[in-house]
Amino acid sequence: MNPSYKVNVNSTFDFDIPSEDISKLDSVAVSPSEFHVLRDNKSYKCEIISSNFNSKLYQVKINNNIYQVDIFNNLDVLIKEMGFEIGASKKVNEIKAPMPGLILDVHVKVGQEVKENDPLLILEAMKMENALTSPRDGIVKSISVSKSDTVDKNQLLIELE
Repeated sequence: MNPSYKVNVNSTFDFDIPSEDISKLDSVAVSPSEFHVLRDNKSYKCEIISSNFNSKLYQVKINNNIYQVDIFNNLDVLIKEMGFEIGASKKVNEIKAPMPGLILDVHVKVGQEVKENDPLLILEAMKMENALTSPRDGIVKSISVSKSDTVDKNQLLIELE
């Protein structure tokens, strides 16, 4: 089975492109993000405006027209059919206590912007200090605990927007 790619353009048009068609494409790199492409005796000026390799989402400018392009190979299609694609998990908005303990310190304030893995607070449990970090980028919506509070397992600590 020859590999092929499924391409979706502007969330509207779907194409199946065999890898041999890609290998026949006549293109010359003009710069790291610009290409000159010949296809069926027609010339195209192509530029990659933005790219996200993890989500395989690209914004491409072809002859001054901008297109949103999603590219999937056979493995990506199979992973999506099985429901395991990146970002398929629920977006985490609430940070809850993983175990009962004592809040030693709160490192954030309401309205503060946080990045993934930024420390939010320190929870002491079973004589160990546990730094709870942000699961994603976001803004602190609310803080339900203060320094020296005791918390139960699954008690809401912080909400993110």
